[in-house]
Amino acid sequence: MKQMHSLEHHFLVAMPSLDQSWFAKSVIYIVEDNAHGSMGLAINLSHAQLDVRSLLEHFDYPYNERNPHLDQPIVNGGPVETERGFILHRPLGNWKSSLSLKDGLAMTVSDDFLQGIGQDEAPEDFLICLGFAGWEPGQLAQELHENSWLTIPYNPTLLFETPIEQRWELALATLGIAPEFLSSEAGHA
Repeated sequence: MKQMHSLEHHFLVAMPSLDQSWFAKSVIYIVEDNAHGSMGLAINLSHAQLDVRSLLEHFDYPYNERNPHLDQPIVNGGPVETERGFILHRPLGNWKSSLSLKDGLAMTVSDDFLQGIGQDEAPEDFLICLGFAGWEPGQLAQELHENSWLTIPYNPTLLFETPIEQRWELALATLGIAPEFLSSEAGHA
C-alpha cells in the first residue's frame, strides 16, 4: 500500500459502513497523524447529559449565571479515555497545557481553561471533548482504503459556527454529497 500524506488538521467524515459502530455519522478533527499512529476528536456527537454548566458544577468551579457558554454542549470526542477532556479552541491563549495547531487553532488539556470559562475569560470559540479516537500506525490508512471515511480540509466554520447536530451533513455537503445518496457498499475500480 502506498504511503498516504498526513491528515493532520483535516476532518474525517464517517461513511455508512461505520453506521453500526461508535463512529456512526461522526466528524473527526485529526490532531495528529504520523508514523506513530493517529489521534482525533469527534466534533459532532453531543454528550447526552453534559453541558458546560454541569461540567463546571462537577469540578466546583464558580461561574456567572449570565455566562453565554453555560448551555453549550460537551461532545463525545472518542471511545478512548472517555473521562479525559480535550478542548479545541482559538486563539491559542496562555493556558497551562496547550498544543498550538494550524490556522490559530489550539488544543488544551488543563483545567485552567475550564476555570477561565467559568470566569468568562476563555475565548469565544471553543469545543470541549471527552475522550478521543486513536488509530495504530497504518490503521487509519487501511480504513480510508476501505472507504470508511471521507476527508475534507479543516474549516473553522464547521468546527465553531455550525450547530453540532448539522456538522456531519455540512461536512458531506462541502464534498457535494447528500446523505441520502450514500451507500454502505464500497466500490474499487
